[in-house]
Amino acid sequence: MAHRTPRGLLAGATATVALLMTAASASAVGTAPGAAGPQARVFMVNPVQSSGDQTLTDAKDAADAVPATAYATVALRNLDGSGGLSGRWAAVRSDTGASARVADATSYNRHDDQFEQVMAYFWVNEAQEYLQGLGFGSELPGANNRVQPVRINQWGADNSFFTDKKAEIRFGKGGVDDAEDAEVIVHEYGHAVHNAQVPGFGSSLEAGSIGEAFGDYLAVAVGEHAAARYGWPLKTDLACVADWDSVMYSDAPHCLRRIDSDKTYADRVGEVHADGEIWSRALFDIRSALGARVADRIIVNAQFGFAPDTSFAAAANTTVATAQKMYGKSAADAVRAAFQARGIPGVA
Repeated sequence: MAHRTPRGLLAGATATVALLMTAASASAVGTAPGAAGPQARVFMVNPVQSSGDQTLTDAKDAADAVPATAYATVALRNLDGSGGLSGRWAAVRSDTGASARVADATSYNRHDDQFEQVMAYFWVNEAQEYLQGLGFGSELPGANNRVQPVRINQWGADNSFFTDKKAEIRFGKGGVDDAEDAEVIVHEYGHAVHNAQVPGFGSSLEAGSIGEAFGDYLAVAVGEHAAARYGWPLKTDLACVADWDSVMYSDAPHCLRRIDSDKTYADRVGEVHADGEIWSRALFDIRSALGARVADRIIVNAQFGFAPDTSFAAAANTTVATAQKMYGKSAADAVRAAFQARGIPGVA
């Protein structure tokens, strides 16, 4: 079970894994390219990232706490035609307010519970589409290519988590409500991806740390991809995770965690989120060395070969071997160098 701390989330390195989320505001600006089909209003990743304004605060879910320019109008893709937020890759449920209606999805703002439902649907779908675009589910095995159950405001604290009991994601509330920050949504989806690839993943401290790291890394990767895809501004440091959700418990510039930490294996403290910054930095370095597409195909594909209780060393060597198999020696050398730079022992 997860427990909330002032600066982040704690998660047992077992079945239930955790993170946090965010909040947003008023009216829509702009329309995403190719926005055919039902339309909705969402945040452009999150309001701090798109505006660069580190002074934004939650203000008790007030609609006017976030400028209208933080929103974009987008297409809700892969819906099942039911009129609700259910489709090929996501099914959203809420017990804290009326369920969002697709027909009304352009009218919701951050003051409405339904806005968070729309955010969750859009960003879970966006994350799976990103993985599909990398070839997972076609030339490569599917990575959580199923309907992902999501519950909104199901946790009465500022914490969110994936649970393998029902293989569902549950988003909390408090401060900036969690499902208002796309990077928090995608972080939790990262746990769902890991569990789909390796059932029960995260059953040791180091495996749990890898899980937190991958969630953070995937959040940044999907957010950056979406910003480029839709022409959205990106005005904060890319390596900063959940800039908006963290405004209530971090100093400016706000970050839940970073994926460019200088931590090495010697800096482990025995807490999955803190130790995960070692692994996420290695992934970020692989991305810098090989480019986003090649790096992410290697990173995600390697995870199919991880054990539920994998160590850093075993997972790193599996990732090196995957790079060698997919792209050859130069890619494998770059991946190896990234893990060796983090001081991970036994990386061959």
